[in-house]
Amino acid sequence: MSRTLYVSDLDGTLLGDDSMLSSTTVHLLNHLIDDHGVLFTVATARTPATVEPLMREVHAQLPFIVIGGAALWDSRRQDYHAVRAISPDDISRIADVFERHGLHPFIYRRHGALLHTHHSGAMSDQEQQFVLQRQGLPLKRFFLNDTDYRHSPDEALLMFGLNRYSVLKVVADEVRQAAHCEVRVYHDNQDPQVGYLEICRAETTKARAIGRLAQQVEADRVVVFGDNRNDIDMMQAATWSVAVDNAFDEVKAAANEIIGANTADAVPRWILEDIMRSGMAR
Repeated sequence: MSRTLYVSDLDGTLLGDDSMLSSTTVHLLNHLIDDHGVLFTVATARTPATVEPLMREVHAQLPFIVIGGAALWDSRRQDYHAVRAISPDDISRIADVFERHGLHPFIYRRHGALLHTHHSGAMSDQEQQFVLQRQGLPLKRFFLNDTDYRHSPDEALLMFGLNRYSVLKVVADEVRQAAHCEVRVYHDNQDPQVGYLEICRAETTKARAIGRLAQQVEADRVVVFGDNRNDIDMMQAATWSVAVDNAFDEVKAAANEIIGANTADAVPRWILEDIMRSGMAR
């Protein structure tokens, strides 16, 4: 009998349109984990600062894949592991590119169980709103107007920028030439003029993190669920890939199967049906 690892994206996939887990999804996930021993986790670009409160009611046994695969977060121990840090030299090269365009990145550094987010210089209205929405989270601290933001003994997991997509696309192309890193630039779901730029250590992806976790739990089958373009790489690496009905067309084309929308608790319902079909139910 195969041993299956189920991995879901969060936003637009496991979460509803209110960016929360429904009570039905929580109930079904706990039923799957507690009563059927299902191996389930999430893989997301989010940090533990927002993943932890979202997943608090889920009886998670496995670590969460966070920051696009830059680390695992052990919710039970409240700590990071399998951290993939950006080198100090690459941090300086990347910061140079940003500053040539009159921008400064947010640098996310692990400080024990906390995430310290450093930024230098004036912030745009968009950046100020970004910080305001995340201030006060128990697992994250902001260090703004940090004139020495490039340097710290803490490991850097992510360099992040938000601005017009057209601006960040140019920055991303230059970063790829300047540093050996994983670079992802993408549009905001609601406003395609707005862009986000995520830079991690080279070969840091959700797909690679899932592969390492699958080895650890001795899974010989991996099923992933997603909705967005940044989920395609983990879909291509999975044994079976599932797109929710609200997914982008490119994601649906990459998936083996399309199920109901994120608002219909489609992911846990599909897992329950899958274990019944495969005879894994206890």
